[in-house]
Amino acid sequence: MNSLIVILVRYCICTDSTEKLSLLFEGGMKCRRAELTRYRLCPIRPPRNQWYATLIEDSKCGLINRKFAETVYRLKVPRRNFCADGASTAPSSKCGPPGYDAKVGHYDVAIVGGGMVGMALACSLASMPLTKHLNVAIIDSNPALSGRFCIKKEDPPDPRVSTVTPATISLFKEIGAWKYVEQHRHAYFDKMQVWDYTGLGYTRYNARDVNKEVLGCVVENRVLHNSLLSCLQNAEFQKTIYPSRLLNLHLNSSSARVDSTSSGLPLHGQGPSVKLDLIDGGSLYAKLVVGADGSKSRVRELAGFKTTGWNYSQNAIICTVKHSVENQCAWQRFLPAGPIALLPMDDKFSNIVWTMNPNEANDRRVMQEDDFVKDVNNALDYGYGPHPKSSMFGNGGILSWLKADVTSANELFEVPPKVVNLTSDRLVFPLSLMHANNYASNHVALIGDSAHTVHPLAGQGVNLGFGDAFALSRVIAEGIAVGTDIGEVSLMRKYEAERKAANIAMMAVLDGFQKAYSVDFGPLNILRAAAFHGAHYISPLKRSIISYASGEQKLPLFF
Repeated sequence: MNSLIVILVRYCICTDSTEKLSLLFEGGMKCRRAELTRYRLCPIRPPRNQWYATLIEDSKCGLINRKFAETVYRLKVPRRNFCADGASTAPSSKCGPPGYDAKVGHYDVAIVGGGMVGMALACSLASMPLTKHLNVAIIDSNPALSGRFCIKKEDPPDPRVSTVTPATISLFKEIGAWKYVEQHRHAYFDKMQVWDYTGLGYTRYNARDVNKEVLGCVVENRVLHNSLLSCLQNAEFQKTIYPSRLLNLHLNSSSARVDSTSSGLPLHGQGPSVKLDLIDGGSLYAKLVVGADGSKSRVRELAGFKTTGWNYSQNAIICTVKHSVENQCAWQRFLPAGPIALLPMDDKFSNIVWTMNPNEANDRRVMQEDDFVKDVNNALDYGYGPHPKSSMFGNGGILSWLKADVTSANELFEVPPKVVNLTSDRLVFPLSLMHANNYASNHVALIGDSAHTVHPLAGQGVNLGFGDAFALSRVIAEGIAVGTDIGEVSLMRKYEAERKAANIAMMAVLDGFQKAYSVDFGPLNILRAAAFHGAHYISPLKRSIISYASGEQKLPLFF
């Protein structure tokens, strides 16, 4: 290894391209011989990306130049069969050095929860040069993970949808998943209108206000999940899917020590691994356990993470409806009991998210479809109050000089398209706010709903989760680049610090909106109307709101 470091140092300071090429070849051959020696006990050649993994792992002091390591990784090596737990199903055979049992898998990362956020983390790890060699386990009993399922174009949209922001779309494109989304039903929208039942004010947003083409895209959750699964299955990535559920976690300091010498697998760094016991009696080890198992996270419970939060005493009804005309705008009206949102989908379909008290939700869930459609149209039109009108603040009024070139400031209030029929079941779920006091500890991290849940009034929940997944993958890559154990607590704290600030800020904004619009009080109604007018006519404020909601601005700095 000393000779290899000398070569690397010479490569870093060398300026002659011919000599650099010679050093690359010499270093690659030394690394190859070292790995063949390391695996002399195993008659089957290890995967070619193990050499790249070893270069990074042995770079404890950051001496290895990343470009050098990536170049060695790209060396063409004859492909042969090899032993690894990187198959699509849990290991069930035995191979490797004496005493190694493949029935107990050993992994770099174990993702507990194969939903949208967990799959996004796996895809992100598979897409980056510094992490694509990792050996990853995904633990989830969902049978959909065993293979892609067919989504027929002629079927009505599923009511479980997500509004993904431009920032999330960009991240999906980076990992190669968005092309699969575009093969299925999805609906971009470039306009949004928000108003309340008092008729005192409204605000409109347009993507052209910030020189963008779209404000977001409404996608069925099953389409997002299927697209991420397709992306992962088509990636050259060692992954194992365990169709089970987590039972227990054990952090052992000695018995769980598993390194590449003993297991024949590309585990990073030295030190303890976490043992995961599964409900079906199986078990596995991992250097890092990631909880992506939802708001009732088993990982969070077993790791001892405390939470803070409260129930909103509100339920949300979600369903799919159809119009007689195409809907290309997102609509949201604040009513006395909670907001109602009408989100565009393809082929004249829209999605309804209607928040109300639990008794009303139960009544509307079982009422006749015609009566429910009538209630929806009433809530989006003249029900509860009049339509808002343009005021003296615009069109030459006292704030006209602040409108500048903002397109939506000149747009008048519009009535949403009428709903003609209901095309799905009405689903009801309770609303709450929950935030984990910590996102990470030694060898354990939380992402998505395992770490936080928010009110759905702005559709930000899944975007926060995707932000967690991509941030964690970047932190893991940074740790690998300098030879740090990927489960090291200092590395996990870096992820926590980045995401906790962003998530708490968004949670505070959403909770503030929920509380501000749940009170019917004269002076407060006037203040809300003033806020609507300010957001509609003051161009710097409007641009900041759009940038923050789209994920491009990290903190709510609206002024």
